[in-house]
Amino acid sequence: MIEFLNILHPAVLAAAVFVFGLLIGSFLNVVILRLPPRLFQDWRCQCRELLGIENTEDPATPPGLVADRSRCPKCNNTIAWYDNIPVVSWLILRARCRQCGTPISWRYPLVELATGVLSAIVIWHFGPTAQGAAALVLTWALIVATGIDFDHQLLPDQITLPLLWLGLLLNLWLGLFASLEDAVIGAIAGYGVLWLVFHLFRLLTGKEGMGFGDFKLLAALGAWLGWQVLPLIILLASLVGAVVGIGLMIAFRHKKDVPIAFGPYLAAAGFIAMIWADPIIDLWLN
Repeated sequence: MIEFLNILHPAVLAAAVFVFGLLIGSFLNVVILRLPPRLFQDWRCQCRELLGIENTEDPATPPGLVADRSRCPKCNNTIAWYDNIPVVSWLILRARCRQCGTPISWRYPLVELATGVLSAIVIWHFGPTAQGAAALVLTWALIVATGIDFDHQLLPDQITLPLLWLGLLLNLWLGLFASLEDAVIGAIAGYGVLWLVFHLFRLLTGKEGMGFGDFKLLAALGAWLGWQVLPLIILLASLVGAVVGIGLMIAFRHKKDVPIAFGPYLAAAGFIAMIWADPIIDLWLN
């Protein structure tokens, strides 16, 4: 299989991965939409159990990530497979449910297109290698983390912690992106730097500037890419976050005390560092 992929022209391979990425993006939409409600229900049940409070809520469980079919949130009709083709169905249906005409969010095709484009970039850069396959997994996890953090200002441990351990394991066995020493230092430094910033900011202002999920996400990026790229990731995430925050305040009159998720900017900076860290650092030094 690897030999067959190696003989393909890079453009053909990237195009094939783009199409595959559209399909993966459709599934990532499901994870972004369905994982938080399942976590919230689980947390509520655990809290009631610990406090000895009787559960009086509707016992209905939110839909699963794989088994349950997609349904229109308005009319609850099952979405047929031909209405669930990434991007294409959204365009054919003119962004509306076939049954009830409810508008379909533009975020669905956006996530699918982003997944396809970023997946193609990864394979164009790394080729059909173990490093390329691992980079695809990291990219898809970062997309899910971005979507959930935008919606709920939450970076679930179910995403960040497996990502951290997977990065350490891949660099332990294969050294795909960094040596084991650099990966371990990266995980420690990634968590520790933001932990320190968090407590300094709270000491100076009395407010919490970010969540613990941000610490874990940066630790995961350090475990994957090594400690050397952490300054670049923090710098890029801070610059983009500042620009977007100022833009939101100007365009939508957001108040300064309205919280803005930092995880998406860490994720974007991590992807950029994975692909273009060396040329960016060389450009800066020169």
